[in-house]
Amino acid sequence: MIYFIGAGPGAADLITVRGQKLLEKADVVIWAGSLVNEELLENCSGCAEIYNSAQMTLEEVLEVMKKAEKSGKTTVRLHTGDPCLYGAIREQMDELDKLGIKYESVPGVSSFCGAAASLNLEYTLPNVSQSVIITRLSGRTGVPEKESLRSLAEHNSTLVLFLSSGMTEKVQSELLEAGLSPQTPAALVYKATWADEKKVLCTVGSLAESAKANGISKTALIIVGDVVSHSDYERSKLYDPTFTTEFRKAKNEN
Repeated sequence: MIYFIGAGPGAADLITVRGQKLLEKADVVIWAGSLVNEELLENCSGCAEIYNSAQMTLEEVLEVMKKAEKSGKTTVRLHTGDPCLYGAIREQMDELDKLGIKYESVPGVSSFCGAAASLNLEYTLPNVSQSVIITRLSGRTGVPEKESLRSLAEHNSTLVLFLSSGMTEKVQSELLEAGLSPQTPAALVYKATWADEKKVLCTVGSLAESAKANGISKTALIIVGDVVSHSDYERSKLYDPTFTTEFRKAKNEN
């Protein structure tokens, strides 16, 4: 069996209980060494075979999986955050399907959740933003034209940008050309939940300058939207004493 496991955003204790238990009993571990906290390998058995996928191609990863499966071993494929976001897992799964090898996914805490926790941020504030767009800027790997940053920014929803902190000047330009005000709140979160995490609050107009001033050019999320400022939002109806729910009546109702 192959287990695709989300390692969490960075801190070693943010892997799920299920993920940690599987990691402890794995015979073979293929981990994303450029992004996953190496402390997680301390959960591995001393007899486990460890492979760093940062130095491997897809074909090499699959070869290790095939060899392990043939030997009746349990393999953990350890991805950063939650593998469903920019994890390149589907291409692995399709090949495993062709080989008739069973696999299972174990979700993890995404870095976009870790970044929100670091900022004490709620992405969905009543009357401010009820939608979160997770995307990235087109770079060496393109994005569909209909999903260009400029077109998505026009929705004025909360934006969370992965894989874009090395292109902040272009990000800033695209956001401004989409019509966002230069004063729109923004944040850069470098290595969310890691020991060397760095948080920078800024605006769309100062995004590139802020990234440069703080030496941020990779391994960071960019968050854009009025939710970053925690202001001018309405109180939630869920806990409003004048609002009736399935579980309680409004205070002014008999």
